[in-house]
Amino acid sequence: MPGENLSRDEARQRAELLSVDGYEVHLDLRSAVGDAPEDTADAGPRTFRSVTTLRFRCASPGASSFADLLAPGVTSVTLNGTELDPAEVFDGTRIALPSLAESNVLVVDAQCAYSRTGEGLHRFVDPEDGEVYLYTQYEPADARRVFANFEQPDLKAPFRFSVTAPEEWTVWSNSAGEREADGVWRFAETQPISTYITAVVAGPYHYETDVYRRTFEDSTVLEIPLGAMCRKGLAKHFDADDIFLVTKQGLDFFHDRFDYPYPFGKYDQAFVPEYNIGAMENPGCVTFREEFVFRGNVTQASYERRANVILHEMAHMWFGDLVTMVWWDDLWLKESFADFMGSYSMVGATRFTNGWVTFANNRKAWAYRADQLPSTHPVTADIRDLEDAKLNFDGITYAKGASVLKQLVAYVGEDAFLEGARRYFKRHAYGNTRLGDLLSVLEETSGRDMAAWSRSWLQTAGVNSLTPVVTCDAGGRITELAVVQDGDEPRPHRVAVGLYRHEGTELVRYARAEVDVTGARTDVQELIGAERPELVLVNDDDLTYCKIRFDETSLATLRSSLGNITDPLARALAWSALWNMTRDALMPARDFVDLVLRFSGRESDIGVLQMLHAWTHSALTHYAAPEWREEGGRLLAEGALRELRLAEPASQHQLTWARFFASAAESAADLQLLEGLLAGTARIDGLEVDQELRWAFLEPLASHGLADERAIAAELSRDDTASGRRHQLRCLAARPSAAVKESAWAQVVESDTLSNALAGATIAGFAKSGQRELLAPYTDRFFAAIERVWAERSIQIGMDVVSGLFPMYQGQSALTAADAWLAAHESSAPALRRLVLEARDDLARGLRGQARDAEAASAR
Repeated sequence: MPGENLSRDEARQRAELLSVDGYEVHLDLRSAVGDAPEDTADAGPRTFRSVTTLRFRCASPGASSFADLLAPGVTSVTLNGTELDPAEVFDGTRIALPSLAESNVLVVDAQCAYSRTGEGLHRFVDPEDGEVYLYTQYEPADARRVFANFEQPDLKAPFRFSVTAPEEWTVWSNSAGEREADGVWRFAETQPISTYITAVVAGPYHYETDVYRRTFEDSTVLEIPLGAMCRKGLAKHFDADDIFLVTKQGLDFFHDRFDYPYPFGKYDQAFVPEYNIGAMENPGCVTFREEFVFRGNVTQASYERRANVILHEMAHMWFGDLVTMVWWDDLWLKESFADFMGSYSMVGATRFTNGWVTFANNRKAWAYRADQLPSTHPVTADIRDLEDAKLNFDGITYAKGASVLKQLVAYVGEDAFLEGARRYFKRHAYGNTRLGDLLSVLEETSGRDMAAWSRSWLQTAGVNSLTPVVTCDAGGRITELAVVQDGDEPRPHRVAVGLYRHEGTELVRYARAEVDVTGARTDVQELIGAERPELVLVNDDDLTYCKIRFDETSLATLRSSLGNITDPLARALAWSALWNMTRDALMPARDFVDLVLRFSGRESDIGVLQMLHAWTHSALTHYAAPEWREEGGRLLAEGALRELRLAEPASQHQLTWARFFASAAESAADLQLLEGLLAGTARIDGLEVDQELRWAFLEPLASHGLADERAIAAELSRDDTASGRRHQLRCLAARPSAAVKESAWAQVVESDTLSNALAGATIAGFAKSGQRELLAPYTDRFFAAIERVWAERSIQIGMDVVSGLFPMYQGQSALTAADAWLAAHESSAPALRRLVLEARDDLARGLRGQARDAEAASAR
């Protein structure tokens, strides 16, 4: 990674000097197939030819600048008709541009490398049929791995792409294109866009089409060609009709709200292999991870998640693509809005009307964790360089930012918020903006002081806790109700306070008030005189971003009756609050596990149930006292099996409990049942053990030493696909053997032969919480290796290794080792230190939770 970074100051200086008129980029991708050598230390990377013609102007003729390019070699560089010596002007990451004229033409002929890490132009060979598939992924700054450019978001330009590809392939880019008589695919010029959202997808993809039509009030008709694609091997699983349905619903919704027609012509959506992230908003050519093409039975939560991602990326067509932040400091201007709009449009336009429940329970959990790390930052962050930018695609930028926007809608009103968005698009179309540009239009439409709101919500870090204080008289009426706010800096919150009581067996809301919480204490006068509540829920309806706390009566009610809450959102908020209390060492982990075992079987929302399962695993693994883990694991497995047998046959709940049971299975009897389900000698009524579920059952058998290499190979023979290969590597690395762990470590840390997806699968298998003794020798080796890995590998692989292999299960010894490494490596790359600091903080938080759990047990 040395030399690949770009600082904010460098980008600012270049933007002041240069403006870009346009790019013409030609890629020759025929080398992707055939007998060219694969990546090896001896042969070097497989490459393709990239020819870029870049037309730009310079505000100070005679000045010098640079273009960005990460490539193994450059054949020629021509600036304004003069050939420059590549050896003199290209250093492997940048091309020096001396003595610029007022108008300039740069032509770069380079040999660029296909990627195996998901960055740049990724090349994937399908193990099923040997077909090759390509796609690009650039954010924040990997377009320079494919063509020479000015790699920063504020130097927008129109692009013309052309591609020479194997004859049997189809090629897609941001704009419409076709193969011409000379065999070259040529694409129409794009609107001005940033480099990081340009795209090329190429290969023998399975492709389906549809059309979106919309007639506006002035009788104008908008017609958008729709496309959706996946690998041929996934075509039998591809439900393009549902993807097109959600796409059309989203386009209708955003056209109604934004009053700005979709500006980028066609709308292709490509589901691609070995993708590092969920999706990417390339205009006209959105890319998604292919795991959204479901190979087996999944719950509605999976379809909801896919719909949310489709709509999130669609919102980016306006927030991010049409109007783009100047620099990554204002990444929230696109990601926070897209994250909010994903749920907002999903609830308003699709069948997934409980989307805000998922948001409250799932997305915000990500934000709460990120906002309590030592690396927490304001929503508008201080992004010094590209490494900072890469790490700031985090829970604060996405989920906290979206939560803050939900609070903003409550603060200014929905109509004012949407009118502000409309003015923002029209005022800044195809341009770049900063924080003040959005705040100014919102001040216009709402009449509110947006500067004060921004200081509180966008420019400060941290999360507040809101706790109710309740006093009642002898007659059972409220005489005092207040909300107490804790945190480093109290914020203004628009919240709903809900009062709940039992009516029969149901716990229901009987009173509600919306109030503005300001300062350390706010009285809720509107509810004085109401009947005594059994539960007070601050932030009912989830209007603001905060951690909810409870008074003693409310907490006692939840301990006895959480499952009686009838409203799904209120129930989800209660679960989330209890999990935050567990993470904050305010509730013993075993108490949280007990609540899940008693009440999760009554959870109707499948997404909430899946989140509860994940939290319960984390509670047992990280927050429970070590001496209770064995008993807690037994209780979890027993409870999971009980609920599995009670679940309605063939239901989503049955499938969810089956997966949870597999992950919790520990005893000989439990593992024997998994073996029987795999062999077909055991059966649970209604449970279809499809291929994906077979792998879910095989992995715990492998990690307990009951599935050897031969058994795993036999399963791969049933499913010799890209997904099967990932499952195979994860199972192989999960086996409880010192030799297995050594081999997995060498494959990931000492070698770079595995692709990003296969390295990730190996890391997941290696790091098993139940194998703490086997993993203990790797603590010192981890800290000895990470600086070298960070220097030698791509940032994505570096992040995967550091986060995935941190010795999280080694307790105090790992904490001591982390502190020693941090003290001895103060000058290491800030992004690397941040990852270690974050993992160290998670470990320390877990140890505090373990101490709280042990203390509570000894006091009983």
